[in-house]
Amino acid sequence: MLLLPGTASDEVFVRSVFTDPLSQVGAIVDAPRVRTLGERLAALDSAWTGHPIVVGGVSLGAHVAARWAVRNPGRCAGLVLALPAWTGAPDDAPAALAAKASAEIVADQGIDAAIAGTTGWLHDELKRAWHGYGDLLAPHLEEASESAAPTLDELETLDVPTGIVGCTDDPVHPIEIARQWADAMPRAVLETITLDAYPHALGRAVQAWQRAR
Repeated sequence: MLLLPGTASDEVFVRSVFTDPLSQVGAIVDAPRVRTLGERLAALDSAWTGHPIVVGGVSLGAHVAARWAVRNPGRCAGLVLALPAWTGAPDDAPAALAAKASAEIVADQGIDAAIAGTTGWLHDELKRAWHGYGDLLAPHLEEASESAAPTLDELETLDVPTGIVGCTDDPVHPIEIARQWADAMPRAVLETITLDAYPHALGRAVQAWQRAR
């Protein structure tokens, strides 16, 4: 199962979240090292070897995986999606605004200034992952903030087993978006969590996908 990281996140985070839940259903996580939108799409194209595959990701990774599935309906066997952040154009979505603001701070003041207000596991994850992007970080944050997610009409075409995790108290990834996606997709199951269960509860998207099957 190929799973993609969110904006400025990395393969280390994806593996930490999804390895155990996938092992419980006899699957293995394939989390490629990707640093741009183009690399995320290329990883999906490369993963297809003639047989439909299950794909997904977190936040931006969920967007990219779902967009790929819309464009390649015969190649996708299922979707595991955590924290979709917007539908269609980003407009004023909180996650898009946060990425754009972070890009400006990184470009002007550096990574440490951009993550100064974070604490705990989130601070540790951002410090590791963001430094791993190097000079690509600010441009990637900018491109992510302007990238389109699937529209509701496009999501309605994805007739494959789909597990979605949404968070009821995450202001950056509104639960309303996860519910929109789940309502639009013909075979989707939505699992809800709360912020105090982050980050490993994101792996519950795997259980939701199993129920959707």
